[in-house]
Amino acid sequence: MSTRKTKTQSALALVPPPEVVRLGSDIRDTLTTLKRRTGVANSNVLCRWALCRSLAEPSAPTSPAAPDNTVEIAWKVFSGTAGDLYWWLLKMHCHELGMPLDETTLNTQLRWHIARGASYLVGDKEMRDATSLANLAIVPETA
Repeated sequence: MSTRKTKTQSALALVPPPEVVRLGSDIRDTLTTLKRRTGVANSNVLCRWALCRSLAEPSAPTSPAAPDNTVEIAWKVFSGTAGDLYWWLLKMHCHELGMPLDETTLNTQLRWHIARGASYLVGDKEMRDATSLANLAIVPETA
């Protein structure tokens, strides 16, 4: 079992995050709406929330993001100080779904997850301000 765990850990460590996160025009429009609705001024912050929102789903995104590269965000700007964490979460999600952990798959999944998450956020009627984003992180108590 430890050999399997070691191989998984090695595979997860091989591919570094992209230098630049490239997103399409569909994301640009969605981010504009989210900025206006939430008051969050920075696209990178909204993209982080979108990534996490999508990764919370047990499945991979099935709809491809727009093929253009209208929005480009440097990885370090996108991820801030938690870059390793975001990249590891994406890799683990892909690994759990049996996807290859190569550069193409990971970069595609990153783009698709951000697109799906942004679409979920913009479609959420409760998403009215920055507090609405924070409320996503609060797990309700069960009786």
